[in-house]
Amino acid sequence: MPEQTPRSAGPTGEQWELRRGGQRAVVVELGGALRQYEVDAVPVLDGFAADEPVTSGRGQLLVPWPNRVGGGRYRFDGAELQLPLSEPERHNAIHGLLRWTPWRLRAHSGDAVRVGTTLHPQPGYPFLLEVHAEYRLADDGLEVLVRAVNAGRTRAPYGVGQHPYLTVGTGFVDTALLTVPARRRLTTDDEGLPTGEVPVEGTAYDFRRARPIGTQALDTAFTGLDRDGTGRAVVRLAHPSGLRGTDLWLGEGTRYVQVYTGDTLSQPDRRRRGVAVEAMSCPADAFRTGTGLTVLEPGGGHVLRWGLRPWAAGDGTAVR
Repeated sequence: MPEQTPRSAGPTGEQWELRRGGQRAVVVELGGALRQYEVDAVPVLDGFAADEPVTSGRGQLLVPWPNRVGGGRYRFDGAELQLPLSEPERHNAIHGLLRWTPWRLRAHSGDAVRVGTTLHPQPGYPFLLEVHAEYRLADDGLEVLVRAVNAGRTRAPYGVGQHPYLTVGTGFVDTALLTVPARRRLTTDDEGLPTGEVPVEGTAYDFRRARPIGTQALDTAFTGLDRDGTGRAVVRLAHPSGLRGTDLWLGEGTRYVQVYTGDTLSQPDRRRRGVAVEAMSCPADAFRTGTGLTVLEPGGGHVLRWGLRPWAAGDGTAVR
């Protein structure tokens, strides 16, 4: 039977373990976050231990907006709304309202778990959402689905993302090979808010072909994603040898991806140890600009799908 750590075990509450073959993943009660994912005891994620608090957004679900809302203030359907400033040093609201909320277990089997919560109306976000996340281990990796439904009587602004950090065991990310199939990136101001879109071609942000990250600091949103025949865009982080790595695929509902090398993390010993690759439905500041924003009608819903596919040369998924 899957291991279930008692509620009092640590700062992130209950731990729900998934296993399939050599794969193992752990989802936690606090925020419904993805704490750990490994294959044959080799970490795929730069996660956190059961007795540690969540730091730097590791594995967290970002609902009902990813990234930042400038000043926390926005206007929706004629109302002026003010969100709590959860990034006070930049005077922003960041990463939604459900990261520090307990999520309830809805279903759990050996290789899958479904967790959910209710986002009740509150200052700055007077809307009612039902949200759940499903994590499932398939033969070729981990699949994630995040669904939100507007359970209220009025329209609601909505965005979603998730914040895993990938590792290929290089210590620092400098020598890791990164591929991002994106034709454009978002420029930002000093507060981390978008100021426009520019092509990546011919710039230091062009990772359409695999190359080492080097000393480049990334905290960058990409769009104009090139997709395969299944509708997926694939961000790849590979070991310098090119013999193994992980594909993070972006499916339904993912129009943007944020790549972050962790240079500004508050814990110096975690900087540049992993690469955050964040599937997002919209970019930063969408509540104010409307860019990529989803508006949920009463009873309407939104789905975000993404996943992880570890690979090794020789198993049919060698570096392309």
